[in-house]
Amino acid sequence: MTEPRSTNADLFEAAQRVIPGGVNSPVRAFGSVGGTPYFIARAEGPYVFDVEGRRYLDFVQSYGAIILGHAHPAVTEAVAKAAADGTSYGAPTQREVLLAELIAEAAPGVEQVRLVSSGTEATMTAVRLARGHTGRPRIVKFAGCYHGHADALLAAGGSGVATLGLSGSDGVPPNAVADTLVAPYNEVPELDDQVAAVIVEPVAANMGVVPPAPGFLEGLRAACDEAGALLIFDEVITGFRLGRGGAAERFGVTPDIACFGKVIGGGLPIGALGASTEIMQTLAPTGPVYQAGTLSGNPLATAAGLAVLDHLTSGFYNDLEATVTATAAQLDTMLLEAGYEASIIQEGTLLGLYMGQPPINDATWRPKNYDEARTTDEQAYARVHAQALDHGVAFAPGAYEAVFVSPAHTSNVIDEVLTAIAAT
Repeated sequence: MTEPRSTNADLFEAAQRVIPGGVNSPVRAFGSVGGTPYFIARAEGPYVFDVEGRRYLDFVQSYGAIILGHAHPAVTEAVAKAAADGTSYGAPTQREVLLAELIAEAAPGVEQVRLVSSGTEATMTAVRLARGHTGRPRIVKFAGCYHGHADALLAAGGSGVATLGLSGSDGVPPNAVADTLVAPYNEVPELDDQVAAVIVEPVAANMGVVPPAPGFLEGLRAACDEAGALLIFDEVITGFRLGRGGAAERFGVTPDIACFGKVIGGGLPIGALGASTEIMQTLAPTGPVYQAGTLSGNPLATAAGLAVLDHLTSGFYNDLEATVTATAAQLDTMLLEAGYEASIIQEGTLLGLYMGQPPINDATWRPKNYDEARTTDEQAYARVHAQALDHGVAFAPGAYEAVFVSPAHTSNVIDEVLTAIAAT
C-alpha cells in the first residue's frame, strides 16, 4: 500500500499518474477555473474538509445528491446498520421494494419503478424503453440539457460537456446519434411518426439553471400526445429537490417516463426510472426491452435513500426554499460588494449563477436556452471561484453547474463566510 499524501498538490500529482486527468469526473480537475483540486477527507452539515484540514462552506453538495446536509445522522446510521448486514447480494431486498413504493407514491404518473445505479443508467434505459415500447427509432433532446454520458444522449449536452467546450464526444460514432434530434430549449419542436420520445430536463440545471418558459412543458406534453411519442422527464436533479413530486408536481405536467437519481440515494450511487405499469411491463423480465445491473437496488443505497425520503415533508420544502431565497440574496449582495456583475436565477430550491455585463446583470434577465446561458463570463466565474475558495467557500469548479443548498446552510453560517469574501 502506498503512503498517504498530506497535501492537495501531492495527491493531485499522484492521481494524475494513475487516473486520467487526476479525477474520475472531468469537471473536478479544475480545468475551467484553474488551480489545484481540493481532496476531501470528510464532510459535515454544510461543510467539507480537505486533506490539509481546511474547512469549506460547500455549495456543491455532491452536485445535488446531498439534500439534508453532509453526514446527516439519519443517513449515516442507516448506512452503517445496512453495511453490517452485507454490502451487496445480487438478489432482491425489502428496502428496494419500499423505496420503489415511495417513488411511485410521490411521482405523478409513476406506477412501477426500476432501480439502477446512476442517473446515466436511468436515462439510457428510459430511451431504450421508449424505443422498444413505441417501435420508433428517434429521440428528441434539447441543446444544453445533459442526460448522462450514454452515446445517444451526448449530442449538444450541457454541464461538464459545456465546461470542456465540446458539443459531443470523440468515440461516439455518427450512427450513434443519427436518430438523436436536438432542439433549442424552451421551444416546442415539431414531431413526426418516427419520434419515440422527447427527453427534457423540466428545469435545465446543467447549463446553470434555466427554468421552463410558460407553456413549454405543456406544449411538449401536447406535441407528444399528438404524435404518439412518449415524454421523458429527466428529474435526476429536480426529482425530490423541487418538491416531493419533483418538477412534474411543481409545473403540473405529467411525463410518460420519469428518471431519478441523486437525492433518492442519499449520496450513494443510485438511479431509477418509473412510468405506468403498461410502459414498464415492456422491460425484461416481463417484456422484450433488456436491462440489468449487478448493483441495482443496492442495500446501502436504498437504506440511505429511505432515510432521506423520510425527512422530505411539505414543511421541509417550504423551509428549504426559504433558505435558498435567503442564500440567493446573500450571494447577490456579496458579489455586488466584491465588484462583480452577476445574476442569480432561482427556481424553487435551485439556484443558478451567471456572470457578466448587461443584459446578464439585469435583475429581470433569465436565460431561455443554451445559447443565452453560454453568454456567462467564464473568466469572471473562475475569479469568483478562486476568491471564494481562498476564503473557505466551495462553488462547483465549472460555470454551468447549479448552486446547491441544504437546511444546514443557515443565514448565520453563510453570512460569516461571505462577509469575509466581500471584505477582500
